[in-house]
Amino acid sequence: MEKMVVVVFDSESKAYEGTNALSQLDKEGSISVYAGAVIRKNADGTATVLKTNEEFPLGTVGGTAIGSLVGLLGGPYGVIIGATSGTILGAAGDLYRCGVSAEYLDEVSAKLTPGKFAVVADIGEEWITPLDVAMEKLGGQVFRTAKRDVESEQIQADLNALDLETVQLAKEEKEARSERKAKLQAKIDKLKADRQKKTAHAHQRSEQIRKEYDAKVQSLKEKAAKAHGAAKATLEARMAEMKKNHDAAVSKWKIWEGERLEKTADRLNDKARKLRMET
Repeated sequence: MEKMVVVVFDSESKAYEGTNALSQLDKEGSISVYAGAVIRKNADGTATVLKTNEEFPLGTVGGTAIGSLVGLLGGPYGVIIGATSGTILGAAGDLYRCGVSAEYLDEVSAKLTPGKFAVVADIGEEWITPLDVAMEKLGGQVFRTAKRDVESEQIQADLNALDLETVQLAKEEKEARSERKAKLQAKIDKLKADRQKKTAHAHQRSEQIRKEYDAKVQSLKEKAAKAHGAAKATLEARMAEMKKNHDAAVSKWKIWEGERLEKTADRLNDKARKLRMET
């Protein structure tokens, strides 16, 4: 199962020992680590990335799920008890990308206070004991959660909301007096521009997700080729589950893409009908 893990430590040295322990567990096959970083929580509530482990498949944290999680832990929402009540709305994009819940973020933020350090990792794990034992020996407090796939649904919901508002404003614009028409049209134009930006972003995210998946699978294949017995079976099972989850996610993106193309076709057909009526 793919999970996000944050391990909180009292000192920088213990955090570095923690990332070394992650690497060892990865080499043993007990877990698979796809990306990892050590961060420090600063006095002002921000977080500084002290180290990323480039031996893992995703290399740096930029643009990855843990990059988004680090941003949430160290941004203006770094200490956010009560995120579930709505204070996290401004960082919703990062929350969807990293695949964690607001409740999980609240729990981690309550312990990752200024002056503490943490190892943040994107991992594959079936049994929690190996990681827990290794981190507890170092004095680390482990927080883990299964990664959620909600980003595509949220993008679709956002686009539907923009479309609904655009349709409503268009109706108002038709019935408005001349002095209001220009203002309403400006709002419609802005909504359309926002939709184009969100659509472009969705395409970028879809491609990024595909590349991350390819990197993870390639890493697991290389390890499985060298493994034997139970270790090999574990890695192969991990790959099979990852493929199943990825195929399900791709299906959601394809549904969204199909709906987008269908709406584009409908708009073009409407324009064509209007042109035929005018000629």
